[in-house]
Amino acid sequence: MPKYFTSKENITDDIINLDEETSLHLSKVLRCRIGDTITVGDGSDVDYECEIVEITKKCVTAKILDKHLNLNEPSVKITLYQGLPKSDKMELIIQKCVEIGVDRIVPVKTKRSVVNWDKKADKKAERWNKISLSAAKQCGRGRIPEVSDIMSFDEALTDSKVCDGRLIPYENEQKNGLKSFCENFKGKSIAVFIGPEGGFDPSEIENAVKDGVMPVTLGKRILRTETAGLVTAVILLHRLEDEI
Repeated sequence: MPKYFTSKENITDDIINLDEETSLHLSKVLRCRIGDTITVGDGSDVDYECEIVEITKKCVTAKILDKHLNLNEPSVKITLYQGLPKSDKMELIIQKCVEIGVDRIVPVKTKRSVVNWDKKADKKAERWNKISLSAAKQCGRGRIPEVSDIMSFDEALTDSKVCDGRLIPYENEQKNGLKSFCENFKGKSIAVFIGPEGGFDPSEIENAVKDGVMPVTLGKRILRTETAGLVTAVILLHRLEDEI
C-alpha cells in the first residue's frame, strides 16, 4: 500500500485533503481510482489508513478508515553531522541513512571539504529534503528526517551539545570503539561526526575532543565517507535497540 505524508493542517475530522504534488502523483503516475486505499502519515508518528473518495486536478480527498501509532521510529535519535562530500554522494548518504533510522542529517563544511556549495545551498537543501521525504515514504518511517542547512564545523559542535552522547570516528584512534561507547551510554540522543573524503583535519579532531566529543575507531580498515556514517548508525542502533 503506497504511503504519503501530509501536514496536520490537511487533516480534519475523518477527511484528509492531500497537496497538489501528491495528488498529481496519485492520479497521474499511479493512476489511483476512487475506492483505492493509501497510508498517510502526519509526520508525528501517526499513520492513517485511508480510502480515496474524490479525485480532482489539484486535490485527492481521502476518508480515514483507521489511525494508529507508527512504531518504526528508533527510540535512540541519531544526528549525523556529515562532512560535505564531492558529487552526488550526499544524496546517497541521505537516502540510506534515512532508510536505516537516522533522525537528522546536518551537512558540515570542514577544512578538507572540496566542494563549495555556498551559492547553491538553498537549492541543495531543498533537493536533499525531497530525497529524505522520498526515502521516509519508501521505508515506512513515522517522521521525515530533517536535512539542516549547511553548518561550519564549529557551528556543528555547538549544535551537537544538545545530544546525550557525541562521537567522532577517527582512523588514528586505537583505544575506544563503538562497543565501549554503547556499553557506557545511557541517553537517548547521539551526535555522529563524519569527515569528507580526506577525513578531518587534525585541528578539527583536537577541537572536537576538547569540546567533549569521543573519538572512536571503526576497525582496521578505513571506510569511505559515504560508508562510515551508515555503518556507524547501523552498529549504534543494533547495539542500543537490537533492531537488526
